[in-house]
Order: sequence, then C-alpha cells, then structure tokens
Amino acid sequence: MNSKKIILIMIGLATVALFFYLDLGRFLTLESLKANRQLLLAFYADHTLLMVAAFMVIYIIQTALALPGAVILSLSAGAVFGPLLGTTYAVTAASIGATLSFLITRYLLREAVLNRFGSKLETINKELEERGINYLLFLRLVPVFPFFLINLAAGLTRLPLRTFVLGTFFGIIPGGFVFVNAGASLATINSLSDIASPRVLGSFALLGLFALIPALYGKVKKQADS
Repeated sequence: MNSKKIILIMIGLATVALFFYLDLGRFLTLESLKANRQLLLAFYADHTLLMVAAFMVIYIIQTALALPGAVILSLSAGAVFGPLLGTTYAVTAASIGATLSFLITRYLLREAVLNRFGSKLETINKELEERGINYLLFLRLVPVFPFFLINLAAGLTRLPLRTFVLGTFFGIIPGGFVFVNAGASLATINSLSDIASPRVLGSFALLGLFALIPALYGKVKKQADS
C-alpha cells in the first residue's frame, strides 16, 4: 500500500475517532434538532450559501464514513430548507457520500472489507454483478440491508461507477423525500417510528419489486431458452 493510500485511511480513521471522542452524536438527535431549529433557521436566513454548503459537507462525511445520524440529517434538511430543496440537498449529499464510500472500498479497503463483511456481502455481490442497476434500485428502495453495507458490497463488485451513482441517486429519492418532508413538519414528530410506519415501508417494498421486474423477467427468459 502506497503512502497516499495510508494517509487517506489515517484521515478517515481520525475523523471517525474524533466524532466519537467529542461525542458529536449528541447533536444528531430528534430532541436536539427540535431544540435548535429556530437557531438553524436564523443562521440559514443570514448565511444561506454557507448553511447549504455546511449541511452538504456534513452529510457527505457522515455517509462516506458510515457515521450515525443520517435520519436526523434528512429531518434537518426538511426543517431548515423545506421539502423540495431539502430533498435535493439531502439526496445529492447522500449520493456523493455513498459514491465516496464505494470508491474507498474499491481502491483502499477491499481486503479489509472482505475480511470483515465477506460472508454477509456474498449474496449482494452476486446479485449486483448479475442484475446491476435493477438490483441496486431494489436495495435502495427496500431497507433490507443497511445503507453503508450496500456501498461496501457494490465497491467489491465490477459494477460500473456510473451505474452505482445513478442507481443510488434515483433509488434513494423516495425514502429521502419521506424523511425530509417529515422534517418540514417537525413539531408533529415525537419519535422516529412516527415516520417509518408499516404503510410507508410497504410502499417502498412495492417500489423495490417493480425495480426487480426487468431482472426477474430476464432470469425467467434465460431459463426458458436454456
């Protein structure tokens, strides 16, 4: 491993260590968001571009390094920026962060990830390689596996970067909008379970099944022809 890779890995580890050492997770709670919403809105009114840039950088780092707080950040986007702009910022930042995680896995941490999660990722790897964007859309739409595990799994496959970016971006829009839109009505939320209701999760499952239809059709057709 060359010195540049070692430096990048050390920076990532230092960032994760700093996050937990400073207990920054205490700011990424529903209670903290509710308590500080007015301060965030005031700062956004006075420093619009800085607020948007800071939010996106934080979200990108959180996603790239698989730190806690993604749901609260999505709620924050709705609470501060509103449903449409909030969804745009959150989905874009999450997609960039996921892409960085994908690239880090592919080019820096391949062996380490295989040693740590190899057996858990075997099924995802196989399906991603065979079905590409359709299976990726299914994984993004249906919360079967944790978000960061999908990033790691995709990074271990030969899935093209463009396919990963497009599948991730469009696949997380529905879920992103649900949480961002909920954040726009922050006062009505008492717990995170108020958002991820069985009805909402069921809707995501149906969307995921639609995404799999082309892949399933191709598999059935292939078996019929053989």
